[in-house]
Amino acid sequence: MEPRPLFLGGVRFEGENGLAGHSDGDVVCHAVADALLGAVGLGDIGEHFPEDDPRIEGIPGLELLSRTVAKVRVRGYAPATADVTVLAERPAIAPRREELQRHLAATLGVTPERVTVKATRPEGLGLTGDGAGCLALVVLAEL
Repeated sequence: MEPRPLFLGGVRFEGENGLAGHSDGDVVCHAVADALLGAVGLGDIGEHFPEDDPRIEGIPGLELLSRTVAKVRVRGYAPATADVTVLAERPAIAPRREELQRHLAATLGVTPERVTVKATRPEGLGLTGDGAGCLALVVLAEL
């Protein structure tokens, strides 16, 4: 089976193996979507985009995030900021940081200055440290 591409924040990282998932495995978009849903009391992405739904198989992370933003707006809220921290040995985020911020900002409907993406390496510790996975943490403000 051909390795799937790695997407983070809607950005494709060439030469990196993608993450497992029913969607495209974009953990950055998933983390932002989960943070938005949780902030307005709508649960999590698994409730809105279940793994057994064939309509969302392979869905791009930015599309999933866009649909989430629409659900949040229906509730009368709108994203204002997002602060994302990626924990992974690779890929290097810094060279693509501005690209990730632009993609996320456009999807959230805010200016790129309202989105921060940063990363840290776990230095070989745990699931993210051995390169088998990736984790993203999100803080939202001013919903």
